Amino acid sequence: MSTTQSERLRGLLEPLVSAADLDLEEIELSRAGRRRVLRVVVDSEEGVDLDACAELSRVISDRLDESDAMGEGEYQLEVTSPGAERPLSEHRHYVRAKGRLARFQLTTPDGKPGEELVARILDVDDEGLDLEVPGVKGRRPTARRLAFGEIAKARVELEFNRKDKNGIQKEEEA
Repeated sequence: MSTTQSERLRGLLEPLVSAADLDLEEIELSRAGRRRVLRVVVDSEEGVDLDACAELSRVISDRLDESDAMGEGEYQLEVTSPGAERPLSEHRHYVRAKGRLARFQLTTPDGKPGEELVARILDVDDEGLDLEVPGVKGRRPTARRLAFGEIAKARVELEFNRKDKNGIQKEEEA
């Protein structure tokens, strides 16, 4: 998608998403055969349920039909949440992931991809994260501080037997 079309779509959709008390995370336009697919990824502090996606999809569809932002030709609109193994790229993503296990690709001093780390996010501030690195082979977990500048990529890890803050087993949420 061209930068101009991306910026135009973002300018058109962001107010609609904000009006629904959601954050616009990503806009992706791709091809599926002759048809184009416009994928709009939204999120919020509480997550996004199917009803919110369906309602926002109707609002966005109506607005796109009123404008010429998609040009001529058919397209398919998908409004979705980031999913269970969501990427972490904004400060708010890390805040929402507190208590979750995440996989980090760290950078080296020369900016190249370095060590991979899996750890639980305990706290987030403006400079970085406080993590708990799980112990290996019966060892205790260890604390680690990670600055945002040390992170090349990060993604929430799916946990089937995640414990809540009180140590009680709970089901994974998508």
